[in-house]
Amino acid sequence: MPNGGLITETNAQYYAGAQGFVVTAVAGQNDFTFTFNTPLKLGSFDPAIPEYALNNFKLYSSPDGITYTEYVLSYTVNVQPNNDTLIQLAAPLPQNNVLVCQLKTIDGGSFGNRDAYGMTTEQNYGSYSYVTLQDVVNNFLVGFVGQDKLIARANRSDIIFHAKRGLQEFSYDTLKSIKSQELTVPHTLSNILPQDYVNYVRVSRIDNLGVKRIIYPANNLTISPYENPLQDNLGQPTQDNFEDNLEGTSQTERKWKHANSNLINGLPSFALYNEGMDWAGYNWGYGGFWYWGWGEQYGMSPQYAQYNGWFNMNEREGKISFSSNLIGAQIVLEYISDGLAYDLDSRIPKMAEDALYSYISYAIISTRINQPEYIVQRLKQEKSAKLRNAKIRLSNVKLDEIVQVMRGKAKWIKR
Repeated sequence: MPNGGLITETNAQYYAGAQGFVVTAVAGQNDFTFTFNTPLKLGSFDPAIPEYALNNFKLYSSPDGITYTEYVLSYTVNVQPNNDTLIQLAAPLPQNNVLVCQLKTIDGGSFGNRDAYGMTTEQNYGSYSYVTLQDVVNNFLVGFVGQDKLIARANRSDIIFHAKRGLQEFSYDTLKSIKSQELTVPHTLSNILPQDYVNYVRVSRIDNLGVKRIIYPANNLTISPYENPLQDNLGQPTQDNFEDNLEGTSQTERKWKHANSNLINGLPSFALYNEGMDWAGYNWGYGGFWYWGWGEQYGMSPQYAQYNGWFNMNEREGKISFSSNLIGAQIVLEYISDGLAYDLDSRIPKMAEDALYSYISYAIISTRINQPEYIVQRLKQEKSAKLRNAKIRLSNVKLDEIVQVMRGKAKWIKR
């Protein structure tokens, strides 16, 4: 049970995503305050209205605490300044009745028809290791701004701006801001980039065992041209009635989509051999080629000697494109976001919280006039030192894991 520490949810709230109340008042009860870390979101109380699907919870009532049915009568939801949620029923719930709020969860919950399906409960798991950007701003105002402090006064808007800038910078090389999407490569060989995409980290093909097979960028192989102007017979771009260049279809992309990747990676073709086209069992293929690929890989560039396929970024369409041998493949795109996709709900690892405070302090002091330079330099050094410490902490290097890897270094390389 919460006892005044930093943990504010009960075990039932955290693990099951559920909180309930027993009505003790003789006249019944209308108001119920739920203390989830996750604010409740109400689209509609009526299941017949489409906005009902926007709810991230369901209400259940019971006359005896054993049999539950979904509560679908009128009620309102009001999120309080401390993130608690007040639910007000239009009609009071009778004495000894039980009202339970179930956050949506993968298994549907434990009440009524067990149909509170969603991911709200699971999204709160592990949240203790993070602090929200809103909390960082509030804590900074309390701990770093005021009389007899280095920063005598500061606007909340300025602190929010510098906190967001710090979070952006940290996200690129310090914070664990790597996200991932599991996608299937369609027949068009292109997938739309995620909404909060900044840069890719890794692209992998998933084989039948669920193992990642790295897909490499087609840096020196092909390109998706940003513009494809239509040309006349003299090579001049042609314009439409509005004097803008006419755009055509990229021939480079068309050829790449139909390319035989075996001609690039040196993988031998067994098609003719399997059809019995070899000569006298000596693998001398039809047309005078060695279909086992003997000698064909001599002098080949190692960056192309793999058969997992290639990808390239199509900046014109905002998509990631793949080579023809990956059609229908299951791929995982790991990418970096800037941590600001959802405003002040952005989360910062607690291991980097102190570094962000130092970043904000330096950013505020260094942009003000008539500040002593030694103070500015001290804050700059402090910011760099704490950022370095945060990187070390978040690198998550474990000695046992290093030892396990290094054990393999003692093996002799044999063939």
